[in-house]
Amino acid sequence: MAATVIRRFGLLAGLACGAVAVSAQGTGSVVLLDCYYNNEWRRDSTGVATRYHYVWDDTTNSGFSQLAAIITEIGARPDTLTGPPTASALRRAGIYLIVDPDTPRESPAPHVLDAEAADVIAAWVRDGGILVVLGNDSGNADLGHLNVLASRFGIRFNEDSRNRVVGKQYETGTFANLPSHPVFEGVRRIFLKEVCTMTLSHPAAAFLTDGPDVIMAASRFGRGMVAAVGDPWLYNEYMDTRRLPGGYDNARAGANLFRWLLTQ
Repeated sequence: MAATVIRRFGLLAGLACGAVAVSAQGTGSVVLLDCYYNNEWRRDSTGVATRYHYVWDDTTNSGFSQLAAIITEIGARPDTLTGPPTASALRRAGIYLIVDPDTPRESPAPHVLDAEAADVIAAWVRDGGILVVLGNDSGNADLGHLNVLASRFGIRFNEDSRNRVVGKQYETGTFANLPSHPVFEGVRRIFLKEVCTMTLSHPAAAFLTDGPDVIMAASRFGRGMVAAVGDPWLYNEYMDTRRLPGGYDNARAGANLFRWLLTQ
């Protein structure tokens, strides 16, 4: 799939230039993972309830354990927020990561991202925080409430799904010919499956598109910044060759993404 860059409102002229530093940039910075809006549990082999699905200590396909290792390696510290995003809770975070908010199918009583929480998060970003929002395709994430937050920054997750992969037809989830951008330095191709696209308005701009579809976007907001992708594409299943064939660089792109964000 061909990928292009949209330069809109002058945003990417400042964000996309320059090489990614090879040294650790985020020493002492906390990457705070939301486990309030994404709050899924299952029973382990002993019957104990265990949090899983896009969490740091989940080493199965559904987890973020490999991403946690990458974040640690570049000099930051993974942490978890299990309660609502209050101003005091966010104060310790350099990056706040929201992934795949629950639907009623995933959690019997999901917490919804309302306007009050969106105001708190937006104020934190305005004061210099870095927000990363990873959605999911329609039906697998609460995109309606997620857009209450994302719209503050000119980003709207669409209720759609693209890159549906049947069997081992991995090419339908492949992005190659990637644009010149710090996230894609040294990256040959990446894999995103069942992605929701985004619609953007000022001040947001895309840094990865495919035809008319926006795949990845960023938004400057006050002293802070927001990065958004319509898929939790950095989970274990697609970070190595446990599922994918060789030649995909999701892990490198993930390291580039967080290293880049920690320099903003």
